[in-house]
Amino acid sequence: MRNEIAIAALLFILVMLAGCSGTPGKSTYSVDDDGVLSLTCAPATVSEEILFSNETYTKSRIVFHTEDGDIVSYLGAPQQPAAAVVYVPGAGEKLAGHEERMACFASAGYAFLFVDTRGNGGETTGIPFGQQLIQQDYAKFESGDMPQYYLSICDLISARKLLAEQYNVSVYSMGSSNGGRYAAVAAGVDPDFAGYVGISTSDWGLYDSLIEQGYTGDSLRFAASIEPSTYIGRISPRPVWIFHAKADPIISFESGEQLFEQAQDPKTFVEFFGNHGINSDVDEKVIAQWAQIYAPRG
Repeated sequence: MRNEIAIAALLFILVMLAGCSGTPGKSTYSVDDDGVLSLTCAPATVSEEILFSNETYTKSRIVFHTEDGDIVSYLGAPQQPAAAVVYVPGAGEKLAGHEERMACFASAGYAFLFVDTRGNGGETTGIPFGQQLIQQDYAKFESGDMPQYYLSICDLISARKLLAEQYNVSVYSMGSSNGGRYAAVAAGVDPDFAGYVGISTSDWGLYDSLIEQGYTGDSLRFAASIEPSTYIGRISPRPVWIFHAKADPIISFESGEQLFEQAQDPKTFVEFFGNHGINSDVDEKVIAQWAQIYAPRG
């Protein structure tokens, strides 16, 4: 009997070790004739390190161990958030600019997860969005392999699942500039995101450029699959908020309006003070919008 117990215990340990160290499954995708992406994302294992904690919030470093590398993220959260956000940074945007933002959102009652996306130049490896990535990802698309862009959307879906499971709250997809483009696709692909917040963002413009050049077929399907406009109308009936500064020198105010026009109700367009990218005025306006939804009812 003792030997049987020992063998059973050993088998249990081996199963646990296999679950911890085994190779994750593979994510898969399909793209329909309209260029709409569907994803089945392989589960990611997660490790977390607490970096700081006080009476307002806890900050931690969370690493998603995926089929194609580790994705680093940082979470600032109060003990019992009313809602949570998966935040996708713009090109080259680092965590250092968001320390105060994490505390601000936490003090208002919201968890804020900064995802260091693939190729953004931070702790997560990858190729930045540009001609090299487009060419590489299209080659993978043609061969049936998983493009990095699609893997990045899976990363955001994994982040949403983590927050939803940990806090049992609504989780929004939010992004600034290039990050707003990824965030829009994620919200459109994953119906379990509670809504979308886009800041200083627009379409990539790849699809329209290929149309003008006379491209057809798979190249157009792939281009459509990464454009925010393919998905923003599909977010409804979940809310869409677009924030854009009139003086934006990088992505024009008009481009932001064009993306907003393709969203369905409920949707809100908000002009903010500044130039390009998330800032304290956006923070205040987002928190004010959410206060109307999550304020305690007397």
